[in-house]
Amino acid sequence: MKIAAALAALYLAALAGLYTLMCQPPEVFGSIMRYVPDLAFMVFPFRPLWLSARAGSLKVGGPAPDFTLETQDKKSRIQLSSFRGVKPVVLIFGSYT
Repeated sequence: MKIAAALAALYLAALAGLYTLMCQPPEVFGSIMRYVPDLAFMVFPFRPLWLSARAGSLKVGGPAPDFTLETQDKKSRIQLSSFRGVKPVVLIFGSYT
């Protein structure tokens, strides 16, 4: 019984550590996950943990988070919030490869 409880506690601690890792920036997450053996993907519920850790807090109709991007000619930077109340902005995310 003690062994089962210890294994359960170890499993829960590993889940908590994995969830905390998934909440880190992609560079940190990737640099650590490259050392995780393939067996871990069968033992831990990666998909539900990932979807929960990366769910975010955006709501339909809510304001977009502010960010800055370089212009296509790479001569200046544009901040999204500079357009708020000035003109409509359409954000399109996708792959152009």
